Amino acid sequence: MATVRYMVSDAEAATAFYTENLGFTIKMQSPNFCMVSLGDLTLWLSGPRSSARRPMPDGREPEPGGWNRLLIEVDDIEAEVKRLTRAGVQFRNEIISGPGGKQILAEDLDGNPIELFEAG
Repeated sequence: MATVRYMVSDAEAATAFYTENLGFTIKMQSPNFCMVSLGDLTLWLSGPRSSARRPMPDGREPEPGGWNRLLIEVDDIEAEVKRLTRAGVQFRNEIISGPGGKQILAEDLDGNPIELFEAG
């Protein structure tokens, strides 16, 4: 089982995003932290008051966004993009094709990227 941590501005809203739009289920939830899972993946959603958001010794603060991402494999990327677009999900790009298949980058409510990937 793999675990990924994302920094989020609102753990409750992030939990709703992942459960309602991407099929994750709640494993544990508190006001500033939530664990959701999808298959063998557990995603930790760390809000502003969670321990993971404490400043580093050099003063930098962990924050949402960036380019590292979790990847969700889908059977029909076009159908998923249409469904998520109707739900108000934002995308960074259009579907692109490469040697291994098709991909697109969606964003959660805090700009954390989620790659949808269809093998092909």
